[in-house]
Amino acid sequence: MDELGARAAALVARRPEDARLRRIGTSRAGAPLWLLSVGHGSRHALVVAGPHANEPVGGATVLRLAERTLADSRLTEAADTTWNLLLCLDPDGSRRNEGWLSGPYTLDHYFRNFFRPGFLEQPEWLPDGAAAAVLPETRALLRLQDELRPFLQCSLHGVDVGGGFVELTRDLPGLARRVAHSAARLGIPRELGAYDTLYWPSVGPAVYRIPPPRRGDLAAAITEAAVESTWFHPHRYGTVTAIVEAPMWGVAAVEDGSPPADRDAVLRTVSGTLRHDTRLLDGVLARIRPQLAAVPDAASLLAPVDDYLLVCPGLADSWDPDTDDGSARRLPALNTAHLAALRISGRRLALRTAGLLRRLVLSTGHDPAGVLPDLDRLIDEWCADYRDGCGARWIPVARQAEYQARVVLSAFELARRHARVPSRSGESGWGAEAAVPMHRE
Repeated sequence: MDELGARAAALVARRPEDARLRRIGTSRAGAPLWLLSVGHGSRHALVVAGPHANEPVGGATVLRLAERTLADSRLTEAADTTWNLLLCLDPDGSRRNEGWLSGPYTLDHYFRNFFRPGFLEQPEWLPDGAAAAVLPETRALLRLQDELRPFLQCSLHGVDVGGGFVELTRDLPGLARRVAHSAARLGIPRELGAYDTLYWPSVGPAVYRIPPPRRGDLAAAITEAAVESTWFHPHRYGTVTAIVEAPMWGVAAVEDGSPPADRDAVLRTVSGTLRHDTRLLDGVLARIRPQLAAVPDAASLLAPVDDYLLVCPGLADSWDPDTDDGSARRLPALNTAHLAALRISGRRLALRTAGLLRRLVLSTGHDPAGVLPDLDRLIDEWCADYRDGCGARWIPVARQAEYQARVVLSAFELARRHARVPSRSGESGWGAEAAVPMHRE
């Protein structure tokens, strides 16, 4: 986080006539939420980095976009556009992932140092609507959206294991072809059957249309993500939102669109594995829960653990062809890529839970229940399955960021052709005051 802020401040110091930083809010722990803006146009593009704490690539991407927009007036002056780059929406959560950010970039190191807050503490979600938003990070983003009324909003996400894909609130014809070109040039597998979009319409390979938000229970919100969110909040202004997912570890099978050899056999294995892993993790949690009452930070780690263990049994049932009693939502037609994504997703839920449980134990300062060896063994085994069974391979950060930047620029070009009336700027007196480097504030 400190390096990201310092690099943005240095960029502004180098080009103060074209770029500036301003603080648009403060996190729960008191960290500034910094917006880096480039250009003087009346229309606005908004790019949000770091909405999920364990997905850091967006920070590198926004710096790359800032350099690119400063170097190419066609993206700013000629397009009458101001680029607004939010450096990190969840700086508190991002700091809690710094244990793996400096490497080594191995699966076991990542999951042992993994952190992601519970569903209700993720700042893009609006489970009770915008008016009832509680998190200061969420309220800051909502104010910014209402101020800028952007014609394009891009939310930069990362897939820990899998492939790249894009989710849209409005269609952008031609985007799928551009995504395919960028992915091929950079060696990024495209996720043709993403778990997040299992029930969503596809508007092209690896590009999906987000359904309108609806109220639902927590399990439905986590598994289908069709809930009220900051993705849809600026919809009223004609904004198109693109969620750009870039993988950290790529898996070739997620872009295999061929028919599966035995769909039901794979589903039985995936659902059975998820049930088995969930029982193991439930047992570990039961063993350590009595130790956690006196741990100050236990609640923040327990919340995501409880979320994951809540949804796992229902997911296993929804994937299992032998438990369909006609009341559950029927699975769509599945290709090989879908089945690969489900296998990866089940393992992801288990690994994240194991990593968080390990952090919980370490936070107590001792391990009277003797669970650390069990958790370490499970993490090692499940990471080996990702590496050897799924063929997961690390994608260098530079390629992740370049892929995201190219997708954002493609979405920008397509969205501005269809944008409504120019957006209004809330930044009066642009450049009238000196920029304050964030590390000196």
